[in-house]
Amino acid sequence: MSKKGYSIERKQAKWGLIFTIPCLVFFAVFSFYPIINALLTSLTNRRAIARTSEFVGFENYIYIFTKDNGGFPLSNSIRATLIFTIGTFIPMIVASLIIATFLMQLRKDRYRGFFQLMYYTPAVLSSVVAASIWMIMFDPRGLVNQLSNFVMRTSGVDYNWLVDSTMLQISTMLIYFWKYIGYFVILFITGLASIPNTIYEAATVDGSSRWHTFWKITLPLLKPTTAMVSIMAMLQCLKTFSTQYMLHQGGSSRFPIDVITMNIYFTGIRNGRLGRASAMSIVLFLIMLLFTYIQLRLTRSSEDVEY
Repeated sequence: MSKKGYSIERKQAKWGLIFTIPCLVFFAVFSFYPIINALLTSLTNRRAIARTSEFVGFENYIYIFTKDNGGFPLSNSIRATLIFTIGTFIPMIVASLIIATFLMQLRKDRYRGFFQLMYYTPAVLSSVVAASIWMIMFDPRGLVNQLSNFVMRTSGVDYNWLVDSTMLQISTMLIYFWKYIGYFVILFITGLASIPNTIYEAATVDGSSRWHTFWKITLPLLKPTTAMVSIMAMLQCLKTFSTQYMLHQGGSSRFPIDVITMNIYFTGIRNGRLGRASAMSIVLFLIMLLFTYIQLRLTRSSEDVEY
């Protein structure tokens, strides 16, 4: 029996490996190879128009951290990226969880489906289209500026949504928030739907209030979904590019919204410095890896404390 079981396990492992190989090849070609190639390119002085390149070691890394890179240093890009990530990531997670909880309270499924479709529709649009729509709304005669005058009880004031540095950063956050919040609402709804109703019924019988049920039952059971959504949202914010690029192409200043990805684009594509752009890409990769590790550690530590 042991030999037979062992042979069955080996056969299952063999077929599992066979079915896994296509995925491994796909990730190796489209994920691992670009990372390794970027790492090797970052150690050279390769340019876009030159066929030859020389090994320069960590010279590109020293340059991007010590030089101004034509007035747009990497330190400013890291600052702009972190400001955008923090200003977008936290409100988007909190708001998407609140909206998902509200939608799950609706008794009729048709109403729930309508609101899910309404919130998810912006996620279908491309980032270029979304940015173009909001650029019209941020115009001094646009809807957002008129709404700002109504709320602030002013008349004819231009709040410089696309000119002032602070307002420009807030504009990129609003565009990104509007576009992607529906996607994360759907993910939270999926997580909420996986919680058995019998648990809520038992809590109701015990006299638990909705607020107490949400904090003591819903949130703890929703931790795996929250961890996944938070990591996805954070990585999505760190990789932002299209929104900032479209606003800059529309005439806005580049410096306040010069995130790392946009600095990579201008350094590598516009200026042809592929070695320096690759070094910036590796720095961004390490930042994303660090934040993901921190979030996973925080999630695991909270589960250990609870249990």
